[in-house]
This record gives sequence, C-alpha cells and structure tokens, in this order.
Amino acid sequence: MKRKQPYTLLGPFKEIVTMEGLPLKGPLKDEQLPIIANGGILLNGGHIEAVGAFESLAKKKEVLVQQPAVPGVVLPGFVDMHTHIAFGGSRANDFALRNAGSSYQEIARKGGGIWSTVKDTRALSRLQLAAITAEHAQHLLEQGITTIEVKSGYGLTVADELKLLQAIQDAALLTKADLVATCLAAHVVPNDFDGSPETYLEQVVTDLFPVIQQEQLTTRVDVFIEQGAFSAELAIPYLQQARKMGFDITVHADQFTPSGSEVAVRLNALSADHLEAATQREIDRLAKSNVIATALPGASMGLGCAFAPARKLLDAGCALAIATDWNPGSAPMGSLVLQAAVLASIEKLTNAEVLAAITFRAAAGLKLNDRGLLAPGYRADFAVYETDCYKEITYQQGRLQPSEVWKNGERI
Repeated sequence: MKRKQPYTLLGPFKEIVTMEGLPLKGPLKDEQLPIIANGGILLNGGHIEAVGAFESLAKKKEVLVQQPAVPGVVLPGFVDMHTHIAFGGSRANDFALRNAGSSYQEIARKGGGIWSTVKDTRALSRLQLAAITAEHAQHLLEQGITTIEVKSGYGLTVADELKLLQAIQDAALLTKADLVATCLAAHVVPNDFDGSPETYLEQVVTDLFPVIQQEQLTTRVDVFIEQGAFSAELAIPYLQQARKMGFDITVHADQFTPSGSEVAVRLNALSADHLEAATQREIDRLAKSNVIATALPGASMGLGCAFAPARKLLDAGCALAIATDWNPGSAPMGSLVLQAAVLASIEKLTNAEVLAAITFRAAAGLKLNDRGLLAPGYRADFAVYETDCYKEITYQQGRLQPSEVWKNGERI
C-alpha cells in the first residue's frame, strides 16, 4: 500500500552522533562513537525511520527534503534522570552558611535545608507549582534535554505530596519535554510529624500510594537513605512494599555515608543516585548488578564535597548516568552539560562516556527504551549545535547551546 504522506528528510548535517551500538555498561573510548558525516535523519512522524548518508536517503521515494537552519552537529535528546524541579522558595541562605563553614546537617538542624523548602513549597497552590515546574522544565529543554525526571518530596504530608505530583502532571501539559514523575515522599521525616520514621513510612504506603495509583500520577518510588533521613533497615521494607504494589524503585544512595547503594543492589532498583561516598566495596557490588549508577556533580559543586567516583565506577563495569539533581538546596544550577563536563575533567571521562551518561544510559535508569539513540524506531528527539565537531559541546562546558531542539519529530 502506497504511503500517503512523504517522509521528512532533515539534512545534510556535518556530524550525526547516533550513540547506536554502544554497550550499556563499562568504559567507552571516543573512537567507539558512531558518527555519520554529511548525514541525514529520515522522520516518520514522531519517530526516526532511518539515519544515514544524506545523499543516499535523499534518493528514496516519497521523501520531502527539509534543510536545517543550522547544518551542524546532531546529538540525541538528553535525558536528565534525577531532578527536584517542583519546589518553592530559595535556599541562598543555606549556600552562604555552607561557604561560611556550616555543614549540610548543621544547617538542617537549625531549620534550613530540606525543611525550609518544604515550608515554602507547601505555601504554594497546585497551579503555582505547575507553573514553576514547567518553567524549570523549559529551561532544561532549551539545553537539549527532552526527557526530565521530576521528584516530589517537598510536601511530606499525604495531601501535599499529592499536590506536588498533580502539579508535575499539570506541568507536563505546559511543556514539550517529557516529564517522568517520581514519588519521593520518603525524603526526610517532616519536622511536624508526630510519630516515628517507621510510622511515617507506613502512612505513606497506606494513605498515599493507593491514591497515586488511582490517579495514575507516577509508577516510581524513591527514598533517601542517609543519616538524618531514613536508615537502610527502614528503607528496605518500604521499597519492598512499593514494589509489591507495582512501583519501580530507585534510591538516593551513598551521598554522605555508604549503605544506600547496597539496598539498591539487593532490591535490584533501577538506579542508585549520588554515590559520592561509595567505596570500592560499593562500586564492586554495583558493577555486578543491573543498577544504573548515577553521578550528580551539581550537588558536589553546590556542597563543595567530593564527586562520585565516576572513573572507578566505569572501569569496574558499571553503567554510569549523569544528571543535574536540580534542587533549591545543593544543586540550583540546572546545567547538565556544564556539570557533566566538570565531572569529566575531575574524573577523566571520555566524551563518549559523558554523552552515553546523558543519553541512552540515563534513559535506561528511567526504564525508557525508546530514546537516547538516533536509530530507526526511536523517538525523534534530538538537538542541533552550530559547530563542525561534536567535541566542542563538552569542551565549551555548556556555553555552546543548541540552535535547534526537536521533540517527537517537531522542531520546538
């Protein structure tokens, strides 16, 4: 049967970095990057029909050629698989106190930290939170980030966590980016909760999870395992109950002390995020698992602490993702390429390792197998940069921004 509408052929581009054929785990060399010179992308609606030499694709029947405004370098749409962009208020005072010598934990004990953001977030309406979340998402989208994970966790009551997750759902209608919601009701025990941490988690499971499922607000549950948050002993049954109810699970792990990544491995979580305090023991366990190891360099920059041991994680055989951790406290920057480039300089990561960590390896951490590559059947999500060589993108550490961003085959 003859096709009624022609395919759209975009190109020619100087370089198309497809990311196709690279392994999910382990180190990568730049020589492994699949790069098509003078290439084209054949679009079939919101998906990719073919990627290859432009002249060859242009000879196909039923093709409508569309020359790009900038015939530069094309990369897959980036995936930011760990953010907290649904929040109210500012934590500029926390930043000043940290730089003056106070620790993260000391600031929290004095009423700052996560609790101050909780109070500011609770004060906002669902409509206001949706607008703020969409504004943050748009900032990321302009950087070529076409898929964004968004956590709750600044409500910390059943009603306020629901409001946050509903606001994230509303925000998804206000942006072209795909928003993937995650329930982080187990962020910390709220200061105004009259009960034990165990009782609080039981309340979340009993009163919040069923409503989340009924309203189809998210299929993902996260927990912060750390001193001052939740212990591994409490997190394990909480996550097991979440999984029993059908949720995918992920873990804030090893940010200040190790223990969280062990839980992630034991329960086969999708990802273990942070890992700044991971030792060789934790690295070896992660390498033997299917858990995506997620580095959050923005938090290290914001807190002035060590970076996740990305080089050791890769060399051990882990799947490394890199995300912004955009949040008002420790990582307010929201600049993925800058943060990834800084981590690359500190940890000696190749361009191939960085790009894999913010494309298909990050997508795996969200259990999304339809993006992160420029290949037939994948979503037509990509960014075009005005440059002759892909290496300029990390070299310029975020200064070089996309000239075009495409989502689902549409230039946005």
